Amino acid sequence: MPMTLTDANFDDEVLKSAKPVVIDFWAEWCGPCKIIAPRFEELSKELTDVKFGKVNVDENENTSMKYGIRSIPTLLIFKAGKPIGQIIGAMSKDALKQKIEMALQ
Repeated sequence: MPMTLTDANFDDEVLKSAKPVVIDFWAEWCGPCKIIAPRFEELSKELTDVKFGKVNVDENENTSMKYGIRSIPTLLIFKAGKPIGQIIGAMSKDALKQKIEMALQ
């Protein structure tokens, strides 16, 4: 299950993580966010070498602004505390998985 990330726990859970982290920036009112949510959750169970987390952009404006999130859903992929990949928009589970795996190579 993806963890809930906030402005308060982001540094500890993402920037200091020993594992790569995939983050879904989303909002309750966002239709495409609701489309990818179950796909994101499924991938969190399949890709066990990666941490998955979700940031509600309405509740965590500092983190969203820091990483320049302008449209949602946006997925950021972090490795060793640095963003190494970005995926914008809804897509199939297979496409999401492929993009995540390519970024982590």
